[in-house]
Formats: sequence, structure tokens, C-alpha cells
Amino acid sequence: MSTETRFDHARIDRLPRSNSEPCGHNRTLETPISADGTPILGERYEVAARSGRAVRLKAGQTLRIINTHGTQVCDTWAFSTDNLNEFMSWEHGRAWISGLIPRVGDPLMSNRRRPIMTLTADTSPGIHDTLMAACDLFRYMTLGVEGYHDNCADNLRLAVKAIGIDAPEVPQPLNLWMNIPVNGQMKVDWCPPVSRPGDYVELRAEMDCVVAMSACPQDIIPINGEACSPVEVHFEVHD
Repeated sequence: MSTETRFDHARIDRLPRSNSEPCGHNRTLETPISADGTPILGERYEVAARSGRAVRLKAGQTLRIINTHGTQVCDTWAFSTDNLNEFMSWEHGRAWISGLIPRVGDPLMSNRRRPIMTLTADTSPGIHDTLMAACDLFRYMTLGVEGYHDNCADNLRLAVKAIGIDAPEVPQPLNLWMNIPVNGQMKVDWCPPVSRPGDYVELRAEMDCVVAMSACPQDIIPINGEACSPVEVHFEVHD
């Protein structure tokens, strides 16, 4: 059956038209790290399995995101505090680094072609993804899911709503630890992460920004490990 024949067009038309509005609800909205997303420096926070959280960073602060179990993909976004319409953009970022995966030292560019963050550390093998859109309810509909399924796009929307702001859209995320190899025929595959328990990346804020993270809820294809079982990740903020 083709993807097109699996779409329930009437159902899609009943869902929110605004990219700021979630298509459903989960615990993300009720569990911000603080009322406005300001962290306690050095405290370790959890992004629960299938959920999202948002954090406010000041320029110069470093966010450490930890793949606690080694198997979990974490979709990651950054928005300028001063202008939410400026955000980490991988259409622009791939052009700047002339590559598909950022390496330590690479700037992570905004849609205004200036660094919003910099990748300053990565203890993993360095396999991440900048090609695949965040999973959303429409993606799960094409995979045969009926009813609501947690998804990264809604986790972003709910995580920033939980701290009092609306995401203007769902940009292409930095899919930390997501393993999407590209072969010589320019085809891609969907493979389990090659990261290890406790691997982390560090991202330094180059401007005041809001960062949202989603512990990807994908449980149909093995991007969160062969068991297809989403788990939690953790993060910390340091000066």
C-alpha cells in the first residue's frame, strides 16, 4: 500500500492548522524544569521517555545532553530568546560546515546565518542526524498508527508552552545520536544508535536562547535501539 493511500485526509483536516499548536497532549506540558525554563546551574534534569523539556540559556553557558542508556535519540532545537523566529537551521548549517554531521568545534547556525550554538564536546562516536524531520502525528499515521502517538514535534510545542512561549514552527532538529547512514546511491537507512551509555555532547550558547529537547518516542522502527523502546535522557547547564 502506498503512503498516500494510508493518509486519513479528513482526520488531518481536523487537526490544528497552526504549526505552534500540538496535535495532542502528554506529560511534557505539566513538567517544566521551572516556570520560565531557567535552570539551576549544575543540576541534572531528566527528559522523560517519550517527552520533552525546554531550558533557557544565557550566551556563554554550556548545555550537556547525556545519552544515559546509550540507545536514545534526542531531537534538539534552539531558538533565539530575542526573536523566536531565529532558530537553529540545518538547511543553513549544512551549507556552513559543508557536511551532514557537525563535529566538535563546529558552529550550529541559525536561519539568519550566524552561530546560535557551538558543539564543544562529543564523547560519542559522533553519529548524529541533520536530515530527518522531527517525528510527528502525520508520520505515525503513515506507519499505521490509529489514535494519538507521542511525537517529537508535539514535545517541542509542549515543552516551550510549558515555560510560557510558543514555537513559531517546528524546524529541522539536530537529531542527537540518530543513525541515518547515506550510501553511495544517496539512499538512507534507519539504524540503531552507535552511542554508548553515558555518552554526552556539549553545546555552548552563542546568544541567549531557548533549547528544547525530546526523548524521541519512536517505537516502530529501531532508531532508539533494536528493542524499539524509548528511554530517558538527561541534561545539565554550566557556566
